[in-house]
Amino acid sequence: MTAVLSPKGAAPIRRVAVLGAGVMGAQIAAHLANASIPTILFDLPAPQGDPNGIVLKALENLKKLKPAPLMSAGRVDAIEAANYGSDLARLAECDLVIEAIAERLDWKADLYAKIAPHLAPHAILASNTSGLSIESLAASVPAEVRPRFCGIHFFNPPRYMYLVELIATQGSQADTLDALESFLTMRLGKGVVRAKDTPNFIANRIGVFSMLATIHHAQAFGIRFDVVDDLTGPRLGRPKSATFRTADVVGLDTFAHVVKTMTDTLGNDPWHGLFKTPDWLQGLIANGALGQKTKAGIYKKNGKELLMLDPSAGEYIPAGQKASDAVKALLKIEDPAARLAALRASELPEAQFLWACLRDVWHYIAVQLEHIADNARDVDFAIRWGFGWQQGPFEMWQAAGWQAVAAAIAADISAGKTLSATPLPAWVMQREGVHAAAGSYSAAANTLQARSNLPVYQRQLYPPRLLGEAAPDYGQTLYENDSVRMWLPPTATGGQDVPVLSFKTKAHCIGAGVLAGVQEAIKLAEQYHPGLVIWHPEAPFSVGADLLSMGPAFMTGDFAAIEHMVAEFQATSQAIKYAKVPVVGAAQGYAFGGGCEFLMHCARVVAHVETYIGLVEVGVGLLPAGGGCKEFAQRAAKLARNGNILETLKDFYLAMATAKVGTSAEEGQQIGYLRESDIVVMNANELLYVAQAQVRALAASGYRAPMPPKAFPVAGRSGAATIRGQLVNMLEGGFISKYDFHIGMQIAEVVTGGDVEAGTLVNEDWILKLERERFMGLLKKGKTQERIMHMIEFNKPLRN
Repeated sequence: MTAVLSPKGAAPIRRVAVLGAGVMGAQIAAHLANASIPTILFDLPAPQGDPNGIVLKALENLKKLKPAPLMSAGRVDAIEAANYGSDLARLAECDLVIEAIAERLDWKADLYAKIAPHLAPHAILASNTSGLSIESLAASVPAEVRPRFCGIHFFNPPRYMYLVELIATQGSQADTLDALESFLTMRLGKGVVRAKDTPNFIANRIGVFSMLATIHHAQAFGIRFDVVDDLTGPRLGRPKSATFRTADVVGLDTFAHVVKTMTDTLGNDPWHGLFKTPDWLQGLIANGALGQKTKAGIYKKNGKELLMLDPSAGEYIPAGQKASDAVKALLKIEDPAARLAALRASELPEAQFLWACLRDVWHYIAVQLEHIADNARDVDFAIRWGFGWQQGPFEMWQAAGWQAVAAAIAADISAGKTLSATPLPAWVMQREGVHAAAGSYSAAANTLQARSNLPVYQRQLYPPRLLGEAAPDYGQTLYENDSVRMWLPPTATGGQDVPVLSFKTKAHCIGAGVLAGVQEAIKLAEQYHPGLVIWHPEAPFSVGADLLSMGPAFMTGDFAAIEHMVAEFQATSQAIKYAKVPVVGAAQGYAFGGGCEFLMHCARVVAHVETYIGLVEVGVGLLPAGGGCKEFAQRAAKLARNGNILETLKDFYLAMATAKVGTSAEEGQQIGYLRESDIVVMNANELLYVAQAQVRALAASGYRAPMPPKAFPVAGRSGAATIRGQLVNMLEGGFISKYDFHIGMQIAEVVTGGDVEAGTLVNEDWILKLERERFMGLLKKGKTQERIMHMIEFNKPLRN
């Protein structure tokens, strides 16, 4: 572990100080706490009361923010409050010091002078700046600290944004940067991009340029803001917030600040004339309409009506207009080259708008590549991870036909249609793309650069890939049907390594093919391998049962067929639990319903920190019938103190009855979906590596399948009656509907063991039988059928 964290002998990073308890500083500290890194958060001494008052107030605020910066409220206890007046000596305890104060070079310089005498001789000092020159900052750092100084740019919010940009100075030691990159990657779960020391670095430089170009062309082509957002969101492979909504989410003042940095520092940029905040946007800021945080910006709501600024009139108008059907049809063309050619050929303003937006971004990144990044890979990952594009801009260009696009851009430059007359660099016309199996193109070095060989990346067996790179090798197929594939990764030796089972279904939903496939894979693993990992290269782990596959039986009233499938579901969960070799689930993203039940039955779960897990069946009018109720009943019996099963059971019950979802893997553990022995990893790209290691460790320690309990006590009818009283209160208070009450009682009667006395001993089959019976009873109810159809049609629950 130490070798991974500390390449080339650098000291391991075990304790961190964050300087500045503002929005970013506090949230960086929160994410360090999420990763179980002891953290000291500093700020100025409070003018009155507790000297640490400023920090303490920031820590309290962390518990209230949405989205939550902390994986659980208790994580805040890993952050110690400190102040510059009395606590600077504590910096000597820290291996990494992250400065995150306001973007003022003079303020930062003063702080560096103050803290330098207190830093440990090995400590790394990093400035979290979004745009200031790292070299200029380094000039104010004492000479003895300068080799251990660099820039580090977390994206907001730090818990959720994958990208961190790392910026070296001319004097930064290589092992310092390597140690920090390894720490950020493994311990904080980030995707690190090395950026050159240029204003706004890579992601903001290109991302904000793209937004400014989009704003410019929207005005030039007369495209409404809501239509722009419809065109530049998911239809273009970008987030739902698209362009103008993104500005609102980021904050119009923040967006304007980044633009001003470009205005002030990029005077030699050929596109400098574009780097200005539009008058209408300045007007919004002046009026305090800063976007989402002030509930008004480019968009605002008037009751339930969504309004949008009309810049020409200077007033809000109803929003919601979509792109034309003709252009939407062009965007549905599957082949990227044909799609782009169709947009260019179309005379429709919306199509020409899109071509202009794409063209000018491609023009810009071609010219600026050598100045802002070591290679095209870093540009594409920065935009994918920092702005949420499905493909980076270079990837999109290469997919659309490199030379054809280059020729079209050059023609538009000659015709004076582009935002700058700067010609394309010569290398563009000499290549067929920038990503290849050997690496990604570096304009500065005029060669392909391979990926980093830092040891930490050996833990990422299937790292994120770019279009044009070598396709991932998903190994040897051991078994396959229409729904699953069992395979052995190429690093495996002899056949004694750990096989992987992946679902091929949409959103990894669970139908008959998955059930049969899991059972067959377990049999093969028991015969030939030390265990099995259930893992998918992409999130989610599973959204649960395949409701659509029940359609034919549901429509024809063939409930016997559905009951048979429920029994198979239960049998599969039991097969996972009682397999002769360890079955380890490797989860990321959603793990709902049956997906959650599969994980509850695994010998161990390795979950990415952002795993959202829950038994959500009440949303479709059903109850957990894949062994979820059984597992909670059994766990309550095992954990009960002094025979008080209901005391333990009630929280498990409430989670099922309210479809409570853990909003992190840690919260999933606290609810009880995951166990304390399950492993939480920070970087999703390490899931398979860690899961396979868990199988090997369990096998090496002489793994034996758990023995099915002959009997365990249940809470019985008196426990169900107590729960009923709570449900009555919720019903009378208007918190649940009458049908929610009915479903809640069905769950209560199953999880308490049915119509038996409290303390009655039952076995697993008893609870599983109750699960099936009550599940089928609910399925035949009209209101449940309404909920199922609503979920299938609208992908959201109906509360009837």
